[in-house]
Amino acid sequence: MTDTIQSFKNEMIALKKEATQEAYEYFQENIHSFERDDKGRIKAHNNDVDAFRHAYVSGVMTQKYGNFRANILGQLQELDGDIRRDQPEEEKNMDLWNNAVGRKYGEQTKSREKLAELLKQALKDSELIITIDQSKDSRKYGQDDDQYIDSEKPVIVIKENETGRNEVFLDLIKRDVMSRESFVAQIGSGQYPGYRVAMIEDLAIPMSKPDKSPENNLG
Repeated sequence: MTDTIQSFKNEMIALKKEATQEAYEYFQENIHSFERDDKGRIKAHNNDVDAFRHAYVSGVMTQKYGNFRANILGQLQELDGDIRRDQPEEEKNMDLWNNAVGRKYGEQTKSREKLAELLKQALKDSELIITIDQSKDSRKYGQDDDQYIDSEKPVIVIKENETGRNEVFLDLIKRDVMSRESFVAQIGSGQYPGYRVAMIEDLAIPMSKPDKSPENNLG
């Protein structure tokens, strides 16, 4: 794994940790005090605290990486939960729903302060799902809310350098994170027929073969 990929992963982990802490602090100060168990631990699972946190973190990710990338990163997080602990479908549904609400308000805002305010109102208006009990809230996150993945062009850009050059890529089907150099090599070996390599300022740059779908084309 290259330094570029590790740097991106570290950036995402740090941003998620920072946003999570901000969500808890805002909730405690502006919504209501935390409930705690008999050991003093915050009750923040499958409830309103959990819902707000998911939405806020997703919103922050949207502000940073855009709606499409934030959605993919959220989907990967839920896939990890499926694999690691076989999470219930109702829990996954709640998380994906609240992530989508967070992305919506993340697109509408530039500051985290405004994002938090809008999500507080969304919680008040019952826009967020705060329980996995389907008898209390039967709303479902539909498959139509997920972006379609083109098998010919399954790669998105998830990290650019300071000059805007694409540096880290994610294969949505294989779930592989690739550096620019690795992606270029795999295009050259014929593994990604929907892409080509262009030489720009003496650097090999992955490029999409043109089509009519903007989501399929590397920015």
